[in-house]
Amino acid sequence: MINSEILTYLLLTPIISSILVLLFKNEQAKLIRWFGVAASLIAFVISLVAYTQFDQANPLFQLTHQVVWIKSLNVSYFVGVDGISMLLILLTTFLTPLTLLSTWNAIEKNLRMFTFSMLLLEAGMLGVFMSLDLFLFYIFWEAMLIPMYFIIGIWGGERRIYASIKFFIFTMFGSLLMLVAIIWLAVYASSITGFFTTNLLDLYKVGPTVPHQIQAWMFGAFFLSFAIKVPLFPLHTWLPDAHVEAPTAGSVILAGVLLKMGTYGLVRFCLPLFPQSSVEYAPIISVFAVIGIIYGALVSMVQTDMKKLVAYSSVSHLGFVVLGIFAMTIESVQGAVIQMVNHGLSTGALFLLVGIAYERTHRRDIAFYGGIAKLVPVYSVALMIAVLSSVGLPGLNGFVGEFLILLGSYKSNVLGSVWFTVFAATGVIFAAVYLLWMYQRVVFGKVTNHELEHELTDMNKREILFLAPIFLFIVWIGVYPSTFLNMTEVSVQTILQQVSAIFFVNALHRNWCWYCFICYNRN
Repeated sequence: MINSEILTYLLLTPIISSILVLLFKNEQAKLIRWFGVAASLIAFVISLVAYTQFDQANPLFQLTHQVVWIKSLNVSYFVGVDGISMLLILLTTFLTPLTLLSTWNAIEKNLRMFTFSMLLLEAGMLGVFMSLDLFLFYIFWEAMLIPMYFIIGIWGGERRIYASIKFFIFTMFGSLLMLVAIIWLAVYASSITGFFTTNLLDLYKVGPTVPHQIQAWMFGAFFLSFAIKVPLFPLHTWLPDAHVEAPTAGSVILAGVLLKMGTYGLVRFCLPLFPQSSVEYAPIISVFAVIGIIYGALVSMVQTDMKKLVAYSSVSHLGFVVLGIFAMTIESVQGAVIQMVNHGLSTGALFLLVGIAYERTHRRDIAFYGGIAKLVPVYSVALMIAVLSSVGLPGLNGFVGEFLILLGSYKSNVLGSVWFTVFAATGVIFAAVYLLWMYQRVVFGKVTNHELEHELTDMNKREILFLAPIFLFIVWIGVYPSTFLNMTEVSVQTILQQVSAIFFVNALHRNWCWYCFICYNRN
């Protein structure tokens, strides 16, 4: 039996848990840690129950729950999921307990507030992925900033204040532009429907009818907000600082889930709400995506800090996701969605592994290490799997997403050139260079730093426990991706049909033929 309120239960679980954890005393560290892990595991179980009630063949939003919130403005608490948001909700609830488990010995200062912030952050991320009202979406989008700001600013590194303020200002700037566009779109909807509304399903019908010049401004406001969050080159400068200064748990959640809020916004809002502008500006956006792919990879090559190397690799990998979204083919958008998950798993694992080494040695510079395979063989194997996953080795998850994105962008009539694919493909080669070179310098050779023999110990059972599930899905997606691709296929087709309908109308007024785009997406 389908429970229409299950998403609300899922959302309330971390919210209520975050309040309850404040009842503990800081001296009860062990209880606080167990409570945080248990609360996040309960949220994961609820998300699995929601998944069992989800019909993959249904193109409509499911498990919807709507309650009138602000009657005078026609604003509702309205949540629901499709295949794309269901997959990202599962990623969020999957990574959160593993991240809390990884902080068992790393976080000691004000543990109660840290656990409170992590659970509140989980609630904010879940709210973003399930909101079907733009006002509600904006509330969760902004609320998520607060716990992340404190996680970086309180438990981060030496330059944590600088990094947290920079993260907050960048994101807030884009968010305010999006708020203006939301109000503008809702007011325009009132001139069409006769009532002010922020209901996403109503706005899906109104958005494509917005006059072209106005739609371009609305699209720009939404796009800029999401591009900052991705982050897309050249709006990426806040990310390396935030990653390097954040504690390991913050880096994992930031890379694993928070960045996906930007790419999710592009798919959920920009494409279906503003299809005409999405198609028109797709080549320009894709140019920046390809620049980001190459730039992120080249900058990663010259990094001496392992954590900074992984941080810049995110700029490169998420450039692939943006390229896949704006290529607007079934393969490319499917690849972009699955690559969101892949990046969360592989980069999350890399940050966890860098954190494990940092806990023991308090050093992240590559030159400090060398020959550790002899000292920590289990750790070395785990790092190898995470590196090969991020590189895109066939048989592991990264290959599936990158292959689909490159295939889809090659076939894309929206982009209109194979050069996007050619230049993007170099990012795969560069990724192999900087990641394998880093692995070779850290793991192989002779142990030249004898401090490592005393400081570096192999992974313990707890560390194996929180990494093993990630590696399970890294292999699962690489070997049998249909489990996850089937979940999102119908949702992706629905979004592309919304875009192609407008594309067809525009094609009638052009001198060249775009009909193959329509036919392709129908197939």
